[in-house]
Amino acid sequence: MSKDMSYAGVMSRKPEIMKKAAGLDFSKFESGSIAFDYETMMKESGFTIEKIQKIQSEHGVGNTPVIELRNLTSLARKCALNGKGARIFIKDEAANASGSFKARRASTAVYQAYKLGYKGVVSATSGNYGAAVASQAAMYGLKCIVVQECYDSRGVGQPEIIEKARKCEALGAEVIQLTVGPELFYTFLRVLEETGYFNASLYTPFAVAGIESLGYEISVQFREKYGKDPDVVMCTNAGGGNLTGTARGLKKAGADSKVVAASVDLSGLHMASDTQFNKKSFTTGHTGFGMPYTMWPDRSDVPRSAARPLRYMDRYLTVHQGEVFYITETLASLEGLEKGPAGNTALTAAFSLSQEMDQDQMIVVQETEYTGAGKHIQPQLTFARENGIEVKFGDPKYEIPGKNIILPSHPSLIKAQDADLDHMRRSLIKNALKNYDVKLNGADIKFLAEETKTNTEYVNKVIASL
Repeated sequence: MSKDMSYAGVMSRKPEIMKKAAGLDFSKFESGSIAFDYETMMKESGFTIEKIQKIQSEHGVGNTPVIELRNLTSLARKCALNGKGARIFIKDEAANASGSFKARRASTAVYQAYKLGYKGVVSATSGNYGAAVASQAAMYGLKCIVVQECYDSRGVGQPEIIEKARKCEALGAEVIQLTVGPELFYTFLRVLEETGYFNASLYTPFAVAGIESLGYEISVQFREKYGKDPDVVMCTNAGGGNLTGTARGLKKAGADSKVVAASVDLSGLHMASDTQFNKKSFTTGHTGFGMPYTMWPDRSDVPRSAARPLRYMDRYLTVHQGEVFYITETLASLEGLEKGPAGNTALTAAFSLSQEMDQDQMIVVQETEYTGAGKHIQPQLTFARENGIEVKFGDPKYEIPGKNIILPSHPSLIKAQDADLDHMRRSLIKNALKNYDVKLNGADIKFLAEETKTNTEYVNKVIASL
């Protein structure tokens, strides 16, 4: 009897498809309630820091340099009060094999697929992760399929996404390009079922564990060169794996650095809207992913996501599109470094935050990414204009996503805004109660306190208010 390949039919088989493709039985970590054993799930991946470093060192990943941005720091100090302006550094993850930090999570995910005997890997992503998986798969001799949400219904694709598709293909992957909407996940499931390949998801413990080496390296490098950990580690935040893995690595190194998230403010735009798909100039590292995944991480393509950023986040800053374009150009013209937009989102927030901190303090942006034809400022701004977006100079605080892009007329106008972490914590608790209609027990309360980086008293107060 043939299988039902309709949308409803395939989606109904999601649990069995995912279980077969993940190489991990998520059910054994479940308690039957809200709580699940997160730390045991992470340990089940089998990746110690030492093992991760060995795998990555043999596959063109890791040991990337830390670079001090002296000229950008000098500019920040000119905009700051006397005595303010922390030193700004970047961890140059563009030095990895595929040109971004995502090589770290791909290295461990693809290793796992190889170890378990899968013939190939599948990844659903429009970002750098597809290239990272393709790169690592090529090294292991595995097949690779990347499913991309690439076009709107007119067949128009964003320059940056098209750029990434070319890179995936250049690294030997088959790329399936789709229009925006529900067909992405449906197609992803079909490919997994039909091929029997490994789900190289961004959100498995295998993938997130691979990022732990990044945080660990930052601590080791700063201690060796500067005698202490950086005061702040700034992480661009989308699905949450970047921040989660980095923070866990810092913790394993015993670092006391503050972990700060940064996202481009795209409030008002719907990420799955056909008409709004090309109204944004950033395909990752924005609030359209960062906010919902922070408030409910288990919306991912695995039953329980290993990316749980609210557990580790000390602060969440948002910046505007125009500000990131400005800092991208400034980095190139003042420091001689061309980098892609994802890492420059965190760099923009770091430039603003630096002006609040003392000059003897240090802030490191924990990733950079490669740049290329579709990622440069000019094609992005040209594409924005072609889609009816007004581009002008002025004060970025008046920028309206989907309507205009305002490049700051002076660097002093770059001002990162604090997102309301308390609101996000309350929302996560509310979402947990909604998604798991159960009678709460002590383990659930403890779990929600860990999820929100608070305490049981806070959780009980929120529940009472709801």
